[in-house]
Amino acid sequence: MSSSYATVLRTPGAVRLFGAALIGRLSYGIVPLALLLAVTGTTGSYARAGWLTALFAASNVLLSPVRAGLVDRHGPRRALPPMAAGYALVLLGLAAATWRPGVPFPALLALAMAAGVLAPPLGPVTRARWSALLPDPELRRRAYSLDTVAEELLHVTGPLLAGLIAAATDRPALGLVLGAALVLTGTLALAASVRSEPAPAQVNSLVADGGSRPWRLLARTRQPLAAAAGAGAGLGAFVLLAVVFAERHGQAADAAWVEGMLAAGSAVGGLALGALDWQAPARVRLAVLTAAFGGALALTALAPTLPLLAAVAALAGLAVAPTLTTAYLLTDELAGPGRRTRAGAWVNAAFNAGSSAGTALAGLLADHLPLPLCLVLAATPALAALTAARPRTTTPPAGGPPESLPTRTAARTNEPEGERS
Repeated sequence: MSSSYATVLRTPGAVRLFGAALIGRLSYGIVPLALLLAVTGTTGSYARAGWLTALFAASNVLLSPVRAGLVDRHGPRRALPPMAAGYALVLLGLAAATWRPGVPFPALLALAMAAGVLAPPLGPVTRARWSALLPDPELRRRAYSLDTVAEELLHVTGPLLAGLIAAATDRPALGLVLGAALVLTGTLALAASVRSEPAPAQVNSLVADGGSRPWRLLARTRQPLAAAAGAGAGLGAFVLLAVVFAERHGQAADAAWVEGMLAAGSAVGGLALGALDWQAPARVRLAVLTAAFGGALALTALAPTLPLLAAVAALAGLAVAPTLTTAYLLTDELAGPGRRTRAGAWVNAAFNAGSSAGTALAGLLADHLPLPLCLVLAATPALAALTAARPRTTTPPAGGPPESLPTRTAARTNEPEGERS
């Protein structure tokens, strides 16, 4: 670990925040596969298990900005514990309902949807807390890089733990019990690490400034949202197409090597983003990284063998974590204090929605088009996201020249930031 990351972790409160976030977010790596295995075991139907996990994911993604808005308005100490307690209780209910066959499927669907509705937005809250702890932009960039890489690793280790639990105990529902314990422990520790809540004046200012109108925030953060959606669509499509490629060149299970190289490249790229000094502003950096990711994905169409596909996937992975980290950082700048948790949740939602759409479309295209063409098409969402990087010229104030959005952003980011929760 470089001294820059050590400096981040030496910041008072940083280790406590990071440790609590890792514990809570590990639950999100474990629960999806544990839920899929548990429902498959109790219903005997992969189709029903697929519908149930899709409903769980959709309700989670769609309502994540709403839950994040509650955190912005009421503060983590008041908003997070009820969400975590409700989510943990529903997970325990799902574990009990899938322990043995016999529970009606509509009841399982209702529990899954309730779990998605209540899941606390730990990722956006964690990044918002990093912004409060680290007013220095360089340290904040390193913290976001470390956070993004850690989150990706959790989503790799989580399914492994769920699979090990199911194989060792023949009770995949125990993964749901572990997920409930982790999310409750981590969320309560994260909430306890917050020393202050939003002042009434800050909340009133948020409402008066249009914080209750989400379309203003969406318009302001269109570039990072487009980049996250494009990256998610490209990744979702590529992962499915890698399975098709592996099946045609040997065994479908060999696609795990491709995904592993992609994850390894992403981890290296994410750590490099935080360790190196970057002079370009976040808006320019995000456009370059998005273009690099899309270009590297397009190169996978030229890979003739699985090892070469894995090598190009590692090259594309170098831009994955940096793209997401920069999207979060730019969103942080554009949203401003009091709206960062909700804005970060929109980035999460854009990435997850893009991933789901990319996977679905790739599955349709793979049955009708040549695989190299499908791999080229997988790169188009990321490249199309570049159109959102063009600055807009706004109506100038009376007596003043036109001002572009990047200029206003740069001026705002030079101002000192106040402590918030």
